[in-house]
Amino acid sequence: MYDYGLSILEQYGLNAESSARTRGALLCRTEKGLVIIREFGGTEKKLQKQQELLEKLSEQGCLVDCYIPNQEGALVTRDRDGIPYTIQQWYEGRECDTRSREDIFRSIRMLAQIHAKMQMPVVEFYVEPSLEDEYQRHNQELKKIRSFIRKKGAVCSFEKLYLATVESFLTAGERTLTELRESDYAGLRKEAIEQGKVCHGEYNQHNVLMLKPGTAVTNFEHWGFDVQISDLYRFMRKILEKYSWDVRIGMDMLRAYHQKKPVTVSEWENLRIRFSYPEKYWKLANYYYVHKKTLVSRKNTEKLQNLVRQKENWEYFIRKCFESYPF
Repeated sequence: MYDYGLSILEQYGLNAESSARTRGALLCRTEKGLVIIREFGGTEKKLQKQQELLEKLSEQGCLVDCYIPNQEGALVTRDRDGIPYTIQQWYEGRECDTRSREDIFRSIRMLAQIHAKMQMPVVEFYVEPSLEDEYQRHNQELKKIRSFIRKKGAVCSFEKLYLATVESFLTAGERTLTELRESDYAGLRKEAIEQGKVCHGEYNQHNVLMLKPGTAVTNFEHWGFDVQISDLYRFMRKILEKYSWDVRIGMDMLRAYHQKKPVTVSEWENLRIRFSYPEKYWKLANYYYVHKKTLVSRKNTEKLQNLVRQKENWEYFIRKCFESYPF
């Protein structure tokens, strides 16, 4: 019977008092506390750098999911079938509840706190791609998908809605790319790389745990060297989509971050530009194109419909929230 990596505990000198499956992993209670076992699919070289980052944060009082080395000192352990696993320390807590403003602002403040500490000597291979290149590529893809649907003919609701709305979203994408090029983004990126600033890469409600004595941050697998405001953008966007682009909560999140780690004028402008790009629209279109299904899922169509409905709120949020530098 497949044990989901449970058997590797013996290579750590640990025993499982109890275990439970959780989000693609195995949570175990051991004599040394709570640990989480995951199948490993990355590179050990990047994992070692990630461990260095986590140990640095831990030494500075941050609650993070450091890896536990096995009895031979390795971070990756293979079971009897040769499947690689890792074990990390874990916490008694719950994920950030996006319905709770207290949880949201705790998460924002924690992000600012770890950002102030997340610096390492740069490894060129782990520098994130340029946002300018990303926006240019996405705009080209939106045009390609438009041509694809026009050529074959719009049949389903998703395709018809895409053709009816793509011009407006594409215009926003091209305008944003121009604004990015004219902004101080190149300077921000150069500074981030020179100073070795590190981003979490996937900072969202699932990776923030609310504990009684504090807040833990987990799942740093997507870390990289980049402008740290990108983490704030990702978290804020996830929340704002759930709150129909509420300007007040957006401003409050921005202030909460600024109180812990001041946001410069250039960072604020970069955040505005990131919000101006129709990223969710591109994601839905790209998902449709990559899969090229004969029958587009109802869920994807509903997401596009909801996105189009929220377009006015999104545009209003950008105008009001970024009317003038607020600090």
